Amino acid sequence: MTANLMEYFNKQPRIGTLSTSSKDGKVDVALMGSPRMVDEKTVIMALALNRTFSNLQENPHAVYMIMEPGTGIIDWKGIRVYLRMKGCETSGELIETIRRESSKFIGEAAAKMLHAAVTLEVEEVRPLVDIGQSWVNSI
Repeated sequence: MTANLMEYFNKQPRIGTLSTSSKDGKVDVALMGSPRMVDEKTVIMALALNRTFSNLQENPHAVYMIMEPGTGIIDWKGIRVYLRMKGCETSGELIETIRRESSKFIGEAAAKMLHAAVTLEVEEVRPLVDIGQSWVNSI
C-alpha cells in the first residue's frame, strides 16, 4: 500500500459503496462518504445502528468500492478495498470526535444517530475493472 492509495481513498468529494454480509449470507450494500484511511492499512468509519453495523457484528468482512465514471466501462476509474473489522467503539473519544466533525456536514441531529466508530484493516486492494491491470493504473 502506498500514500497514493490513501490520497485516492480520502479524496473529496467522493462517495462509494460498502458491501457487507450477515453470518447467513444476506448481502447488503450501502452508499457511504464517511470512510477515511488513517494510515496505509487502517480505515475508520462511523455507522448508525443499521444493517451495515449489524452485518459487521456477525461477519467482519466488507468491501468498500469507489467509482469514477468514464466514457465507457473500461474507462471508469476506481478501486475495491477489501476490509476486515478490527474494532468497534460505541462510546469514547473517537466516536465523539466523529460526531462533532460530522455535525458540520450532516447536521447535529444526523450526527447524533451515529452509533459506532468502526476500525477496519485493509486486506487487499483491487482495481474497479479487473482485467490484469494493477490498482495504481486505475486511479
